[in-house]
Amino acid sequence: MSTPDTTAEAHERITQLEIKLSYAEDLLDTLNALVTQQQDSIDRLLHEVSQLRRRHGDEAQPTFRSLRDDLPPHY
Repeated sequence: MSTPDTTAEAHERITQLEIKLSYAEDLLDTLNALVTQQQDSIDRLLHEVSQLRRRHGDEAQPTFRSLRDDLPPHY
């Protein structure tokens, strides 16, 4: 049979666990929202890169490049 002290301690432990669970759930929701936001940004950036590649591919024409163009300015 449990004593009143043991029952009170058990209730306190349960209360503390419920508080920790509540914080953990809040953190999980916050992190989930952040991951969703980051994925949206990644998707948008991938779309922009794809557009830039297409635009660059349309405008790209083979041109002659001199090796002097690659030299740093101090040479």
